[in-house]
Amino acid sequence: MFQVVQEQFNRESDLFFLDLQTLGAGAEGWLVLDITAASDHWLLKHHKDLGLRLYVETEDGHSVDPGLAGLLGQQAPRSRQPFVVTFFRASQNPVRTPRAVRPLRRRQPKKTNELPQDSRLPDDVHGSHGQQVCRRHELYVSFQDLGWLDWIIAPQGYSAYYCEGECSFPLGSCMNATNHAILQSLVHLMKPDAVPKACCAPTKLSATSVLYYDSSNNVILRKHRNMVVKACGCH
Repeated sequence: MFQVVQEQFNRESDLFFLDLQTLGAGAEGWLVLDITAASDHWLLKHHKDLGLRLYVETEDGHSVDPGLAGLLGQQAPRSRQPFVVTFFRASQNPVRTPRAVRPLRRRQPKKTNELPQDSRLPDDVHGSHGQQVCRRHELYVSFQDLGWLDWIIAPQGYSAYYCEGECSFPLGSCMNATNHAILQSLVHLMKPDAVPKACCAPTKLSATSVLYYDSSNNVILRKHRNMVVKACGCH
């Protein structure tokens, strides 16, 4: 991967080397490339952003078309589009942009720019298999159904809610994802068999009051913490 430093008319452009990855012919998954140096330069000099250039070569130095090598570009389904991940921090130090990620599929014996028909993914920004993204769902807990009304006076039940949904990369702001969840999702893209996706879980809980009899048959009113899910997110 190179940064285009200066475009030259009628001859090769000036390029700045960024990163190199060595892959086997049968490799598949996401190809991750470090473009931090280029992003730092662009942040300081916005008008110098001339883009990136990707080259694929064999071990003996022969150039190979990225599409024929298995790299998917702008014609790929939305879930396999190349993207850049940027981390910002509030400091005077240069902002780090650690990775540019491009999808890679296994090379087929017949050279082709298209994915096999059975491997195409739907253009679904909400996650795989059409599943909804992580969010809060309705759940009413009935103390009568639990057989607790012999000691609980009130209420007879309450809306507890629960969290369910998919935490697939990229994690949007609506998913309330932690930094750890974002990084775990990135690693999952590269090693799906070794690292699971982030999990949908409560990020904010509230209390609810319960009037009940204690073991001495005294009437107690107590506010119990973390009883109601107020918000969900990816963890």
